[in-house]
Amino acid sequence: MSDTEFAPAKVNLFLHVGPPGLDGRHPVGSLVAFADVGDVVRAERADRFSLTVDGPFAGDTGPLCDNLVSRALALAGAPPMAVHLTKNLPAASGLGGGTSDAGAALRLALRLYPEIGKPRIEAAAQAIGADGPLCLRARAAVATGEGEVLSDPPTFPALSCVLINPGAPSPTGAVYRAYDDNPRVGGEALPAMPAAFGSEEAFVDFLAGCRNDLEAPAVGLEPRIAHVLGWVRSRPDVRLARMSGSGATCFALCGGEDASRRLAQTAQAEHPEWWVRSCRLEGFSQGG
Repeated sequence: MSDTEFAPAKVNLFLHVGPPGLDGRHPVGSLVAFADVGDVVRAERADRFSLTVDGPFAGDTGPLCDNLVSRALALAGAPPMAVHLTKNLPAASGLGGGTSDAGAALRLALRLYPEIGKPRIEAAAQAIGADGPLCLRARAAVATGEGEVLSDPPTFPALSCVLINPGAPSPTGAVYRAYDDNPRVGGEALPAMPAAFGSEEAFVDFLAGCRNDLEAPAVGLEPRIAHVLGWVRSRPDVRLARMSGSGATCFALCGGEDASRRLAQTAQAEHPEWWVRSCRLEGFSQGG
């Protein structure tokens, strides 16, 4: 019998980046939320491992024998599974799609084969990259270290949002190299945060004082990101617009679900080449 797991899009509400260490890796401070749009992973026990893919971005998953899903399951030492991935998120988009897929596959592996044990699953998530533990957890978090050190964020309400990708990949390595050529002064330090935000307005006001340090270098490499941000920031219903992760997807926080739907419809009508999704970014509450 097969089981299904949602692999939600990851959105960096802010991303502060410090200069690289001796190993060339960058410390970060980020507040991350997850959207109610994403990929879908289905799996069942099998005699041998297999991975099949469909969906609008199926062609962007890379070699099926060595993508993040198959690599994560191998690192966990998972028994054979037949895995099917429906790829709805664009690749190299700043939404953590591949890592979120791997996190979903690891959660499925643990349900199908409980004998694997949670420690092996968590070790595999750690091994696939800095966002691995975050995407295994798949709920809002504050991420520090290189992104792998997670803590609960302040409580905050769910946010009405529109995700827009200009149809251009934004490779993480290239963006970080561009950042190193002109690093931000602020570094990876987290802003002071209260225990809870009592309203969406207060939370958005707080986020407006933060930043994504990879936005400027990503825009320098891919001007279409600037086009998206300029268009979104000119819209009256948008409270805050920012790039997520290393791009190229940008998010726009709107004043309610009706406003986000209208913005998404207008964006798709005026720019049919863009990938556009209206969504909710899930809030965080202690114990939930």
